[in-house]
Amino acid sequence: MTSSADTVIAALRSGHDSLAAHVRGLRDPDLTGASGASEWDVSQVLSHLGSGAEIHLATVEAALEGRPNPGFEFNKGVWARWDAMEPADRAAGFLAANDALLAKYASLDAATLADLRIDLGFLPAPVDVATAASLRLSEYTFHSWDVRVGGDPQAVLADEAVPLLTGTLGGMFGWLAKSDALDGRALTLRVETTGPDAVHGLRLADKVELIDAPADADGVLRLPAEAWLRLIVGRLSPQHTPAAVETAGAADLALLRQVFRGF
Repeated sequence: MTSSADTVIAALRSGHDSLAAHVRGLRDPDLTGASGASEWDVSQVLSHLGSGAEIHLATVEAALEGRPNPGFEFNKGVWARWDAMEPADRAAGFLAANDALLAKYASLDAATLADLRIDLGFLPAPVDVATAASLRLSEYTFHSWDVRVGGDPQAVLADEAVPLLTGTLGGMFGWLAKSDALDGRALTLRVETTGPDAVHGLRLADKVELIDAPADADGVLRLPAEAWLRLIVGRLSPQHTPAAVETAGAADLALLRQVFRGF
């Protein structure tokens, strides 16, 4: 029987294999070119993913050995080392570091996948392997898009990751949504996605939150699920919006882009 952790780890492996093939074809001008992350070039995104893989691996190993989380000072040392790398070294380092993390996850037996609890260092309590891997999948999927979109404006999120990430939306709103953009307005939208098909309710007010799909909404937003995810993390600019996106009523993409400004 396949566990939820197995499913997430398989998506991480598939995502890595795809991005690794892309990264191996990049040259220095590509690595220093613009990415989908507004403040980073492509090599800096790879540095973020590579250093994150190194820190995540150290965190998993600490949990396996019964040690505390390596801590913020350890993280700072890792970040400083990656920041000092040349672009080509960041790309090569990312490939090695992420592969090492995935090899560690692949080595875990069924009992460990079910029972291990991992202190990630920024949550109130240790989490299971599925949760830890899901957080890595979220970070990896969006930043993988950042790497690709500089050379392909029509890039989309990895198919295998999208259904796994749509279930984590609610927990992202607290730190991603900027309600000041609403200027005191309150709206309720119906959000209809495809691939996978789903219907959500989105309340835009002082608190921005997912709710049950409303029968009577102020507006309707219809779009692919991967575009919905990218909207929430600030990666659905006009030039990266699929033609399939439709709005009706008070569903205003310009306003939603201000509410979800990204990171």
